[in-house]
Amino acid sequence: MAGFCAGCGAGLTDGVKFCPGCGKPTDAAAPATQAASSGSPAPPSSVPTSAPSSGGGGGILKIILIILGIFALIITLAMGACFYAAYRVKQKASEFSKEINQEMKGNTKPYTGSKEPCSFVTEAEVAEAMGQPVKSSTPHGAESCEYALGANGEQRMPVQYNWQGGALMMKLTHGTMKSISAGVDTFTSVAGIGDEAYIGPGGAMFMMRKGDVMVEIDLRDAGLNAQGAQKVAALIAQRM
Repeated sequence: MAGFCAGCGAGLTDGVKFCPGCGKPTDAAAPATQAASSGSPAPPSSVPTSAPSSGGGGGILKIILIILGIFALIITLAMGACFYAAYRVKQKASEFSKEINQEMKGNTKPYTGSKEPCSFVTEAEVAEAMGQPVKSSTPHGAESCEYALGANGEQRMPVQYNWQGGALMMKLTHGTMKSISAGVDTFTSVAGIGDEAYIGPGGAMFMMRKGDVMVEIDLRDAGLNAQGAQKVAALIAQRM
């Protein structure tokens, strides 16, 4: 017969084993409960169970694949940039080589004269040109002569001779310094001395070329001036 749930007071119909309001077993379910306690199988529950989710692993895999794809793209772009940079360097080197070869035509005749570095200008001539006494002149092989200037020879003025490849060396030195200074030519051209002559950046050196011989006068010591070096270089050029 109909009754009420002892747990929540909801109305019950005949034969209902569980309260539709709170789910508490009714008197009609008591035999089934007793059967379960005595070892008999209980009727299957009608309450649905949720299956475990299997989507978590797939999401992580997708994230890993996306990250790997991004890394692969970055590496590909970096390799492409390196190849392009190498191509541009090679192209510039080729253009520079052609420019040098063009400018060197007729300027590479080998030098066959004397290669005694201190014989081209005397100590007295250097003293007159530089405006101070010369204590000594010392050769260093066939490539350099070092003049000691001043009362005690405290100032040094090395004169370096490049007997072969001077035209190429002049061009490379000039071009390298121009590249370092962002395209600004820091060399001051001086006409009338050899085939070409320049005062270096900041007056730290004087460079002169005649044929395939390049002469470089180091003026880094205090008191040495480019005007005096021009006179020394002019004497050397006349005697080559």
